[in-house]
Amino acid sequence: MSTAVEVDDLSFAHTGADLPALERVSFRVSAGESVALLGPSGAGKTTLLALLDGRLQGWSGRVSVLGAPLDPDRPPPSARRPDTGFVFQEFALVERSSVLRNVLNGRLGRMSPLRALLGSPTKHDLEIARTALADCGIADLAERRVDSLSGGQRQRVAIARCLAQEPRLILADEPVSNLDPTRAGEVLALLTGAAQARGATALFSSHQPDLARRFAQRIIGMRDGRIAFDVPTSELNDDATAELYREVEPLPGLSLRAVS
Repeated sequence: MSTAVEVDDLSFAHTGADLPALERVSFRVSAGESVALLGPSGAGKTTLLALLDGRLQGWSGRVSVLGAPLDPDRPPPSARRPDTGFVFQEFALVERSSVLRNVLNGRLGRMSPLRALLGSPTKHDLEIARTALADCGIADLAERRVDSLSGGQRQRVAIARCLAQEPRLILADEPVSNLDPTRAGEVLALLTGAAQARGATALFSSHQPDLARRFAQRIIGMRDGRIAFDVPTSELNDDATAELYREVEPLPGLSLRAVS
């Protein structure tokens, strides 16, 4: 089986930070796999996903996405961008535009430069966008403005936009953190099911162990910028998750206020 993501000895620090956001991270994700990044806030999950998406530079190590190495000094070539889709925690939609127009934005990287500039989709682009809407259960909302939708509906629009891009790799940063438990399960089932149906690889972050167990084949636990464990879902135990979310005790002589 081919490899969708390959990371070796990856380290990265945000400008001005005292500690690295990622430290000596190594793992591989096979094509077609569904993998969860599990861990508390500040573990490095969002940073790792942004880096895999080609939005961060200045890192060290070796990173390959869909068989092509990333360059620590520059973003990926525009021709490679459509192959990696990203679902943002805060949706990142154009609020005053229609649902269909937002989903068609996922086609921009597949359009000719002139069509993308003019916002002029082809019949094929429209067919793919409407299929993505139907797959996400929101075909009836195509002409609605995004700012009139609920949080769960907006996340479905964000997923449909990603699917319309026809990515081979789907990255999702806490895609259900703003949803209630029932809606969260529905949306993750949609995301991972759509990826599987399309033969795409899914890598999503979560701070909820139960959801990670339900929708990932493999779980990578992260804490303090490092990988704490990397196991098949069936092998994840309560002791490992408890350690992952263990509270850090303050150093002697320091108050909780001083270290918060």
